[in-house]
Amino acid sequence: MTDSNPSEPLGRATVDAVALVARYPPRLSHPNKRAIYEMACPAGTRHGGAITVSRWPQAPLPDDARWAAASSRLELREDAFTYGPPTGDGTSAVVEWHLNFAHTVLFVAYGGPLFAQDEMQVAEHPALGSVREWLTSESVPGLRPVTREGGQATPVLLRGVERRCAVATDADLDEGRPYGLYGAAFGRAKVEAVRRATRVLDPPTVTNLVAMEAPSGATGRYTAAQVRDVLATAYTGFRAARIESASEAGPEAAVVVHTGHWGTGAYGGNRVLMAMVQLLAAKAAAIDRLVFHTFDAAGMAPCREAASRVEALAARGVTLEEAVEAIEQQGFEWGTSDGN
Repeated sequence: MTDSNPSEPLGRATVDAVALVARYPPRLSHPNKRAIYEMACPAGTRHGGAITVSRWPQAPLPDDARWAAASSRLELREDAFTYGPPTGDGTSAVVEWHLNFAHTVLFVAYGGPLFAQDEMQVAEHPALGSVREWLTSESVPGLRPVTREGGQATPVLLRGVERRCAVATDADLDEGRPYGLYGAAFGRAKVEAVRRATRVLDPPTVTNLVAMEAPSGATGRYTAAQVRDVLATAYTGFRAARIESASEAGPEAAVVVHTGHWGTGAYGGNRVLMAMVQLLAAKAAAIDRLVFHTFDAAGMAPCREAASRVEALAARGVTLEEAVEAIEQQGFEWGTSDGN
């Protein structure tokens, strides 16, 4: 595959988690966020390991059709992220990544009343709040807490972040959350219900994250420029995960990316198109396995349709630019925001 793309990030830095959290504690304005943090990080907590943060320039799309022969495997799971241990065949190292459904401003709403995918991830990985405070307070070469700049994607990758708790968001009347805790419902919930929904992980697990923002705010049919933009964003983020994985575990490491219906909730993206783009990006970036968490049964159908459409494009042997044009001609329409 032709690849004239730069293999270096705009900036990369590794920080000790203990020192990071001590110097830049998260700023939590909502009592429910403080309740989760107090459970996950009680007085005397010692955060483990080091966190590597990198920010990447948008990569140009490969200009040939070799993506079509990539052996990337799609795995559909009817659940949300579980952050389980890496899985493989035991013959090579496995590095797993989870998508952060980011805003342009990294972790911008982590301390307030909202609890969509981005904010939930920060609550369960509390050192992420400290990463934002650090990057906001200090000038770190090449690193800024933004995932887009100058009209282009600049995904931020974070390696080695502890997940210190798990928060249940499903509706459960007996547990005091009749409307669940996802999205805007979190801010209206009682503190005691939030505490009952929070399970402390001892010992914590460790997560790698790809923070990238989907397009938003459009209506009508997708244009080729919009399809190209979201494909370039996903390709840049996935390709960066491949490069960072090789840095961590060697060039033979198997790379797994966990994702879901990115950009289709609050941002109103089309579920079939957004799944197609992620499948194309995974193949182009040589991701070994793309694990798509559909959340529920209703989320499976658009993924299966997307996989079928990508297989048809692969059979035609088109370049990614030709794939963009083909997707635009399929007439996908923008949806509406779900308010979360």
